[in-house]
Amino acid sequence: MSTKKLNHHNLSQPSVNANFNEVRVRFAPSPTGLMHLGNVRTAVLNYLFALKYQGTFVLRIEDTDAERNFDVGAKQILADLEWLNLKFQEGPYFQSQRANYYQTALEQLIQKKLVYRCFCSNLELERKRELQIAMHLAPRYDRTCALLTAPQIQAKLDQAEKFIWRFAVDQAAQAKFYDLAKGELEFELKHFSDFPLTRQDQSFTFIFANLVDDILMRISHVLRGDDHLTNTVSQILLYQAFEKPVPFFWHLPLICNLDGKKLSKRDFGFSLGDLQKAGFLPEAINNYLGIIGATFTEEILSLSDLSQALDFEHIHSAGQIKYDVKKLEWVNHKWINKLTPEELVPLCRPFLAAAYPDQLSPNNNTQLLKLIKLVHTDLVTLAEIVLQTKFYFCEPDYNFIRQNLAPEVKQLIQEFLLAQNLNHTTIANTINNNNLNNYTPEQLLNCLKEQANQAKIPAKIFFPSLRLILTGQPAGLHIVDLIDTLGLAETQKRLQQVIS
Repeated sequence: MSTKKLNHHNLSQPSVNANFNEVRVRFAPSPTGLMHLGNVRTAVLNYLFALKYQGTFVLRIEDTDAERNFDVGAKQILADLEWLNLKFQEGPYFQSQRANYYQTALEQLIQKKLVYRCFCSNLELERKRELQIAMHLAPRYDRTCALLTAPQIQAKLDQAEKFIWRFAVDQAAQAKFYDLAKGELEFELKHFSDFPLTRQDQSFTFIFANLVDDILMRISHVLRGDDHLTNTVSQILLYQAFEKPVPFFWHLPLICNLDGKKLSKRDFGFSLGDLQKAGFLPEAINNYLGIIGATFTEEILSLSDLSQALDFEHIHSAGQIKYDVKKLEWVNHKWINKLTPEELVPLCRPFLAAAYPDQLSPNNNTQLLKLIKLVHTDLVTLAEIVLQTKFYFCEPDYNFIRQNLAPEVKQLIQEFLLAQNLNHTTIANTINNNNLNNYTPEQLLNCLKEQANQAKIPAKIFFPSLRLILTGQPAGLHIVDLIDTLGLAETQKRLQQVIS
């Protein structure tokens, strides 16, 4: 298969292949928190973009903010990407190990006199900000330190005052770049502040480290959230300062809940961990995040199919896309149905082992496979296997059943058991002797149905009642399947309990 090349329309800059030798994209998460849907969607789309154009998918961990690092070593990020089957060709690179590259780049800007030291403390900056807001002015840095003379700067350095490096923005100029969804964007720089490149501990800011790495890693396309739009403006100025080609951008619409509010921790499924614990398949999550916000003739698509189905050259601009749990559940249900019962055994086992540790045999998959075959088509998530098979691992609440069982059904069960020489004094012998072994599950049900007909008990009362006795629920699996799965001895026992 030959490499498919992008054909961006109406570009104000040369085609991608004029600036870069290949398509190179990157996923650059920060280990300051757990992976959430926005992160995952960014990873999925970068992966699919690289896959479609036979490019390179780079993983870069942006861990320069040591105080806020939650996932040291990005172990959870790596595990999540592996679980999602999003394979990167390069990386992981860790920004915490690349300070020498950023320092070299900073020195180039210092030599070009495009940056200056800012000695303003955080407290001073906050007071200036509050004053500007009170005066109904847009809060931005007032360039106090840009006006310092060389002797003033030296005096502050002699007193070991802390400082950061700021990039001097030409506020009379404009910044332009091309967004795959929005087209050419133009910003008046008079609305932007001189932005910091370092922190007071001399570590490097996200904006600067991100930009230097994108240049060094020859990133051709930057796909990231719409909340980075203002960061992009600052980074365009840095591309120009370093005289490097500017990549194409796609600022992805933010994921919101159905009320149109930005997705938060209060929304189910915000974190990838939520979805894993609920039993969503990685294929379904990738699939859903690949189709969300767009229209597809066929919606159940693998990563390979998604890469071909997505049209990156005709992207519709949207401010936000809405996350619909019900649609995700539908996609997950479809993916579960694509799996065989045998494939579901290892996927369902952890959920059952956690719920029924004493009842589930660790080595025997025969009965588990039988249970999965019964409920396979009803499973929306893997976690639902716990409730769907509870009837097998847990006896129902017989007190509740006795209180709610129709008297005529209770009488029918009693007469049936007596007819089989079964009563509460001989139940142990019954199980051992298996007096009902002469029946198949179908024959046992037919026998009960015949007695119900003779007693003129309607089917709408009889069947829910019998299912209630066997499972504790009036609706659910076919009764023949229940008897077959429980076995005749357990079926006898549960019938007996309701008249004891």
